[in-house]
Amino acid sequence: MDVRRALSYLVTLWVVLTLNFLLPRLLPGDPLDALFDRDRAGYVADEAVRSRLAAYYGLDRPLAHQYADYLLAALRGDLGWSIWLNRPVAELIAGRLPWTLLLTLTSLALASLIGVWLGGEAGWRRGSRADRWAVTAGIIASNAPVYLVGVGLLIVFGARLGWLPLGGGRTAFAVYPHALAAAGDVGRHLLLPLATLTLHLVGAKLLLVRNSMVSVLGEDFMLVARAKGLTEGRLKRDHALRNALLPFVAQLGAQMGMAVTGAIFIETVFAYPGMGRLIFDAVGVRDYPLLQGAFLVVAFVVLTANLLADEVNARLDPRVRSA
Repeated sequence: MDVRRALSYLVTLWVVLTLNFLLPRLLPGDPLDALFDRDRAGYVADEAVRSRLAAYYGLDRPLAHQYADYLLAALRGDLGWSIWLNRPVAELIAGRLPWTLLLTLTSLALASLIGVWLGGEAGWRRGSRADRWAVTAGIIASNAPVYLVGVGLLIVFGARLGWLPLGGGRTAFAVYPHALAAAGDVGRHLLLPLATLTLHLVGAKLLLVRNSMVSVLGEDFMLVARAKGLTEGRLKRDHALRNALLPFVAQLGAQMGMAVTGAIFIETVFAYPGMGRLIFDAVGVRDYPLLQGAFLVVAFVVLTANLLADEVNARLDPRVRSA
């Protein structure tokens, strides 16, 4: 990694930290509203207690002081204390992040395999009926509202047919005789969210690979390869598809961001115990420390994925290295 790229990564991380601090505070209300509302069960009547709570969480200090404290705590790795759940934010995220990574990484792998295969075949058979069907399916899949697809799958396979669980990450209070049974239960709960997110991601991947494939087929080196008398399989696999994958690899980091964004809605629909569900609930109660910590971890994962994708693309494509 060169110095310029590392500096760009650090500047981007600082911008993300700043937005992460400001955006929750632009929401109406604050984390202590429930304690100050007479109509809520958690109302605190004692004005002195309310003042101490505001001082404890630093909400009575100027915004600049809160921002400085936030940056210093982030540099130390201190994500703060959840106002809503009264637990360390790092502990809450540690319990939820593996679920989201399981969902997003698995769906990215499946969508990549399906998208590369279908996109490569559609590009190779450009103009055919199969190509038109693949492009149509890709456009529909990439533009369909992810929550609508999730609800549809939930109604059909969960409620009507009863084949799969309606929600959650595993069966509540279940006792498993061995690790394989536990993995099977987690897998059954994962299937519907995984199918929803994979359908959401595969359309864009299919169209990207297909368009790259069509562009590669018009290059001079493809004409030379054909003139050498290479078989169709070698032309498609070793020359066309290999070069068509370069833009695909370059976009993997951005696709990680799309996966995380889609996971927020999917985890809410399926009550899946991941980061998306945690963020959704934290927004409802304006839990600043929890929102800041969750968004920071998600942003760090996406930025790191982008950085790794750039590195892989630079190693695969000599033109990127020379540039």
